[in-house]
Amino acid sequence: MGKGFYISKAVGVVGVILGAGALATIIALSVVYSQEKAKNNDNQVSPTDRPTTSKPTTSKPTTSKPTTSKPTVTTPALSNEPWDKYRLPKSLVPDHYNVVLWPRLTADPTTRLYIFTGESTVEFRCAEDTDLILIHSNKLNYTKLENGQLARLSAVNSGVKVPPIKSSWLQPVTQYLVLQLDGKLMKDQRYHLYTNFTGELADDLGGFYRSEYIENGQRKVVATTQMQPTDARKAFPCFDEPAMKATFNITLIHDPGTVALSNGAEKESKGVTIQGKSLMQTDFEQTEKMSTYLLAFIVSEFGFINNSVDDVSIRIFARKPAIDAGQGQYALNKTGPILKFFEKYYNSSYPLPKSDQIALPDFNAGAMENWGLITYRETALLYDKTFSSNSNKERIATIISHELAHMWFGNLVTLRWWNDLWLNEGFASYVEYLGANEAEPDWNIKDLIVLNDVHRVFAVDALASSHPLSSREEDIQRPEQISELFDAISYSKGASVLRMLSDFLTEDIFVMGLRTYLKEFEFGNAVYTDLWKHLQMAVNATGTNLTESVQDIMNTWVLQMGFPVVTINTTSGDVSQKHFLLDPDSEVTAPSPFNYEWIVPIKWTKNETVQTPYWLKQKSATQEAMKTTAGNWVLANLDVVGYYRVNYDDSNWDKLLNALSTNHSLIQVINRAQLVDDAFNLARAKIIPTVRALSTTKYLNKERDYMPWQSALGNLNFFYLMFDRSEVYGPMQDYLRKQVVPLFDHYKTLTGNWTKVPTGHMDQYNQVNAISQACKTGHEECQTLVKGWFKQWMDTKINPIHPNLRSTVYCNAISAGGAKEWDFAWSKFQSATIASEAEKLRSALSCTKQPWLLQRYLEYTLDPDMIRKQDATSTIVYIANNVVGQSLAWDFVRDRWSYIFNQYGGGSFSFSNLINGVTKRFATEFELKQLRQFKADNAEVGFGSGTLAVDQSIERTIGNIKWIAENKQNVLKWFVAETKP
Repeated sequence: MGKGFYISKAVGVVGVILGAGALATIIALSVVYSQEKAKNNDNQVSPTDRPTTSKPTTSKPTTSKPTTSKPTVTTPALSNEPWDKYRLPKSLVPDHYNVVLWPRLTADPTTRLYIFTGESTVEFRCAEDTDLILIHSNKLNYTKLENGQLARLSAVNSGVKVPPIKSSWLQPVTQYLVLQLDGKLMKDQRYHLYTNFTGELADDLGGFYRSEYIENGQRKVVATTQMQPTDARKAFPCFDEPAMKATFNITLIHDPGTVALSNGAEKESKGVTIQGKSLMQTDFEQTEKMSTYLLAFIVSEFGFINNSVDDVSIRIFARKPAIDAGQGQYALNKTGPILKFFEKYYNSSYPLPKSDQIALPDFNAGAMENWGLITYRETALLYDKTFSSNSNKERIATIISHELAHMWFGNLVTLRWWNDLWLNEGFASYVEYLGANEAEPDWNIKDLIVLNDVHRVFAVDALASSHPLSSREEDIQRPEQISELFDAISYSKGASVLRMLSDFLTEDIFVMGLRTYLKEFEFGNAVYTDLWKHLQMAVNATGTNLTESVQDIMNTWVLQMGFPVVTINTTSGDVSQKHFLLDPDSEVTAPSPFNYEWIVPIKWTKNETVQTPYWLKQKSATQEAMKTTAGNWVLANLDVVGYYRVNYDDSNWDKLLNALSTNHSLIQVINRAQLVDDAFNLARAKIIPTVRALSTTKYLNKERDYMPWQSALGNLNFFYLMFDRSEVYGPMQDYLRKQVVPLFDHYKTLTGNWTKVPTGHMDQYNQVNAISQACKTGHEECQTLVKGWFKQWMDTKINPIHPNLRSTVYCNAISAGGAKEWDFAWSKFQSATIASEAEKLRSALSCTKQPWLLQRYLEYTLDPDMIRKQDATSTIVYIANNVVGQSLAWDFVRDRWSYIFNQYGGGSFSFSNLINGVTKRFATEFELKQLRQFKADNAEVGFGSGTLAVDQSIERTIGNIKWIAENKQNVLKWFVAETKP
């Protein structure tokens, strides 16, 4: 690469970006920006240029928030011009960027805005002659340069003629800086494009943004980033598509006493004086060839701890008090072993010299796999045994594992376009369990994928409004369409079908194919079928006999939505499959290339004897071996490795229920959880009677394992949602109390009257279930216990409650108490020094039964000084989970939708959770009418990443209405009968 490309540091630093002229421009732009912003607020302009908010395609785009310089062009309807298309043309390919950024961590005294300034030079290759340059840019102001344009173009080779820029403007809807040239760029020639720009360092959690926190009474500001999926363009102009990989040289200008971080290792940090101001300039080593969405740059006053593994430097950064308190130590201890595991798993050395991980006070996702600088929510990285529960610890181990898995799968090899996001996220969501298992081998954590992912996503994928894993590239164009893909289908269904694939291929063959795939495409891009090709090569190389090709089998799981219910008739040996829908009357309008049939791998057992696996390849078939005699039963989908539900003939169900009630250990623990979950969902789909599903819970008074209990409670939660406002509630509570008290007593004995912690990871989880459910069903001994602990804390100011039990104890004590308990918990929330403790309190504060306290709490959610922006939507959902808070939260969201959407749109993937969360209790015609009205009223505002969730909520409500009409009386009768003495 031409030496002349690298702007000399003297020029770079004291030149255009930081010179007096530029500072004058910055101040002027800031004033214009501020005035424009105020004007826009008065006009209530829709933020069509927000990356994660959607606009109905039928409505006309309005002008975007003018954070960009004039002249701008907006079109009332998108034309056929290249700048009105959301995808970049193929004419230009970036090779390298030099980016210098200077974030201001104090607000401008005049405008009160936090800003950053920057300059960028991108070197690109011309792949086909063109007289147009399109480069992504969103919410950036540009300095007009000496040529009177917003950018300057030059050639890498001095002999090449460079056409002048004829006109330059910003296209806010499609988020481009557009440069029209007076002549053509030549094929195979290389050019430099230079820009000088200003942006707002806003608190919107997207692009280059600011995070704030209080330390020793002082407000501190962090400049940090979140680029995925389409926000690198908010930080600097770039070819912001995952296939447009390039290398990056990043330089950060920052205040003395702050630390600058980026993807590359620090090359040099030195003092510089600009406009009489003493500053630091930190240059970073050039990155590997990578996608823009994986870039990160951070300026903070954080501290760190470090170690190294085989020459890889590992550092954990966080607020200094958190580091001083040792809260980064667990993450530091586990990162090395997980990194080593993945090196072995992929048979590929970690490709970078360092792995930095940083805990941010404000962060929208759980974590982000920026290459070499992974960003986390504090709850996902910081652990303190005094405050953190075993579930906090598990979250940290699995999220670190998820992000480190991406360092190869996603970062080293990147999917070509977002329509294949499911493979990137699904893969990491599967192997996170393998990495965490390496870090904590005693936990049996690999089993939990069944509860956390398979069963979780079944609920969504059983709706007629679900969607296939893979979308067509042309259907995913706009930023909001991309953001919508970050859902349970991509993550959890992706993980589930890849686990199934790994199982039927065997882990050895799966890993063999994975390794050659990574080798072929390293530092490049791939599509999902490339992985199938490499897995097939591994199948062929090992002489493995597979019923069909990997591609033919997997296409049935990837290219059509949903999953089958497999029905086994043990009298006739008939085995059949059918698209499983929670509401059998719902109309499936989405066509399927396979007519909703799947190639299904069935692992099964007859009594305790494991049988030869069977492939169901058509609608129905006969399998003689599945016929049973009097004493035998069949159980299919062992360990729930298959992505499907199973139904049986009545006789086999009776035998399975009998096995549960006489000696439940005959059926392995994961399959006990499966029987409960399948039965409840088959009942919701009207395939078996609801009372048969309820019968799967009768044996629970003898069950001590976590997974079956968790499965049962998760399913009974639906009964609570449907009946906690009806006469079924009392008898249901009586029955469940009867079932859970033996579990409560078991843990009371096991823990020496609540003085010890159970040893097993799952046992610790089930102790929480025991207390939570016993208190929820009104078991007096439980309620006295939790109120006593909470009162002791209030009286002595010393918290006696073990971190594992805090969430449930806080919730039940606040529920039983009044304003005094609520205010005490609120004060503890405000003064909490570790995020996981704050999180427990934030959730528990929603448990009060006092409507006025819940209404006040709802108001707090939209005040960032009370509740951080990243936590606003989940707090509203917590309140909606409370039967008293449900209608309050719904009214609140309806009333404030436009405000919530516009304030919390940028960088937010959480609107689908919000809409699902506030509507999941809906089960009346009146609520359905309100929901449809909500959809109509806000069509103009939009729903962003929640667009699909609105339709899913309407569908779910219709299903709930029908379900209650058909089941209420039978369920009431069953609960009454089961609680008779």
